[in-house]
Order: sequence, then C-alpha cells, then structure tokens
Amino acid sequence: MCGGFTCSKNALTALNILYIVVAFILIGVAVYGRASALVTNLPIIGGILACGVILILISILGLIGAVKHHQVLLFFYMLILFLLFLVQFSIACACLAVNAKQQEQLAEQGWSRVGNDLKMKVQSNFNCCNFNGTDPMSILETSMSHPPCDTVTPICCPAGSPPNCKCPPCMKKLQSTIDYAFKLCGGIGLFFSFTEFVGVWLTVRYRNQKDPRANPSAFL
Repeated sequence: MCGGFTCSKNALTALNILYIVVAFILIGVAVYGRASALVTNLPIIGGILACGVILILISILGLIGAVKHHQVLLFFYMLILFLLFLVQFSIACACLAVNAKQQEQLAEQGWSRVGNDLKMKVQSNFNCCNFNGTDPMSILETSMSHPPCDTVTPICCPAGSPPNCKCPPCMKKLQSTIDYAFKLCGGIGLFFSFTEFVGVWLTVRYRNQKDPRANPSAFL
C-alpha cells in the first residue's frame, strides 16, 4: 500500500537523494552565473550558491532520519528544510524581479571593486572599453578607472573605420550575460524550492507514522 510506512520511508529517502542532485545543480548554476558575469557583484547569486551547500548538508541529515525513523532528526530536518524553502523562494523571486537598472548598479559596484587585471580581461573577452562610456574625467570614472584599450581597439575598429570609431562600453556587452545569469538562477531556484516544500509535507507525514516492525512502546 503506497502511503504506508514503507512507502513514505522510501519516498523520503529518494527525495533526499534528489535534493543532493538538486544541490549540485544549484551550485553549478550559481558558479556559472558568477563566472559569466565576471566582474559583477552578484550577492543574490551567492545566496543561491549558499542554498545549494546547505541543501547538501540537510539532505544527509534527512537520509539518516529517514533510514532510522529518528523522531528528533526528522523534526530538525523538517524545520531547517522549511526555513531553507523560505530563503530560497525569496532569493529566487528577487533574481527574477531585478530590472535592468538594478543590474547595471550591481555591475557598476563590481567594476569599481576589481583590479585592472580583471578589467583588462573583461575588455579583451567582450571587445569593449570602459564601463559605461561616460566622461573619463568625471568623479565616477575616476573611482572606476580602466586599463588602456590598445589591445581591443584594433578589433573594434579595424582598418578603414571612421576616425571617431571606438569600442563600445562594457556594460552594453555585459547586460545580456548578467540578465541571463539572474533569470537562470531565479528560474531554477524557484522550481526546486517547491520540491523542498514537498519534502516538509512528506516528513511530517512520515514522522507521524508508526514502524510496524518496531516495538509499539518505542514510538515517541
């Protein structure tokens, strides 16, 4: 009979194994998001990464509790998993809700904090120069100085280009990459957060069931 003690135990065990796989997917997506964004400061993506690591630890706790039908472990597993669901759901919604202006502000903060070596790498990878193309003598650009564009200018402006040709600012090149990273992290995080809610419901059900092979007095 599916819905009995054995079925609930097997379902919870399988679900925790799935959580381990999900955690590695979340970690991989967050790492990809950071790598693709390069210089951007993305604390929301860092939150997705933290959720993945925590989910692995919780899954191990859930596996032990499911195999042993340990009431205390199952209680803490259920509580922590529900809190993780709330955090991951909130972070995923935040990723999906970030607009283009907010993404630019995050990228601007990241650009101002990294060194010229990484900025030069970004300029070379995306064939761009400067961050947003504003007057380099402005206060903002003084705090966000960029390396020379000698290596990328011949690529952006080959022979025969107009005299006023110059490489586009890096923000225009990074915009689509940053937006894709946010949407990817938000979509996957939102989808898998609902599996955690299913885990909470299944744990509550399994915890209140009696093991037919155990001594009735052992059930607390």
